[in-house]
Amino acid sequence: ESAHAAGSPWRGRSAADGVELMNIGWQYAREHLNPLHRSHSVIKNGGDQPNVVPSKATIWYYFRHVTYPGIMEVYQKANRIAEGAAMMSDTKVTRKVLGSAWPRHFNKVIAETMYLNIREVGLPEWSENDQNLARALQSEVSARDTTGLAVKLDTLRVPLGRMISGGSDDIGDISWKLPTVTMRYPSNIPGLQGHHWSNAVAMATPIAHKGVVNGAKAEAMTILDFLLKPELVEASWKYFREEQGMVQEYIPMVSETDEPAIYLNSDIMEEFRPALEKYYFDETKYDTYLEQLGVEYPTLRSGGIKE
Repeated sequence: ESAHAAGSPWRGRSAADGVELMNIGWQYAREHLNPLHRSHSVIKNGGDQPNVVPSKATIWYYFRHVTYPGIMEVYQKANRIAEGAAMMSDTKVTRKVLGSAWPRHFNKVIAETMYLNIREVGLPEWSENDQNLARALQSEVSARDTTGLAVKLDTLRVPLGRMISGGSDDIGDISWKLPTVTMRYPSNIPGLQGHHWSNAVAMATPIAHKGVVNGAKAEAMTILDFLLKPELVEASWKYFREEQGMVQEYIPMVSETDEPAIYLNSDIMEEFRPALEKYYFDETKYDTYLEQLGVEYPTLRSGGIKE
């Protein structure tokens, strides 16, 4: 309930207080979570201006774990803390699920088939310019690995015996509904930290083009294998039902009334889209994006690569 923060603050109830108390409570709870739990938050709305008691406030959380029960455990704990914060601030709390991402469980049969095709295609042939840019960028961001782009294909390994936390997306949900894999192809520079400007550098270079072409070849070959060999389809479903299906039943974390939150970040997009439009690639005028930008490849800091 809003009120004048100086004239009659006793008549208001601060939603921002509820958010702060929720966050304080959650920070204390984090001390006692299993190390495989991860959580992150941002306050999306803390009120309008300082002299008005905020009637609304919003905090957005990500809750992670490597298992469905682990995710639900931490989510329910957070809900209880939110109720306690509302009681302490004499406010009301509502919650909304904006999205979910089940821990991924990929298909052994598809993975083994795809890996044979990856070996057949092999890694791209990197030029000296490709490697120079990769090593320079790795050095620029103090990456642990500054050896440049991979020249030796990795092996296919069994899943880790002890799972570790990491990134996630809704491909995890798909993987519990039908046989699924994801393929990582070498279209970016290894050793970068993710969600960082450095991860966008390679996208305008031959590195990305070479990587996506090789990835597309391996993917197309795998699709043909499953179209032409029904026994592979049967084997992948057998693994899905008899091995993966025995591990955990899939229970959606979103309900039938939870709508896709397509409005998220719309204000950011509206602000920056006009500025981005002048950088859209015009294939009718240029052969490459670097040509359109007028950038010589590779462009490095003076002094070359730091050793």
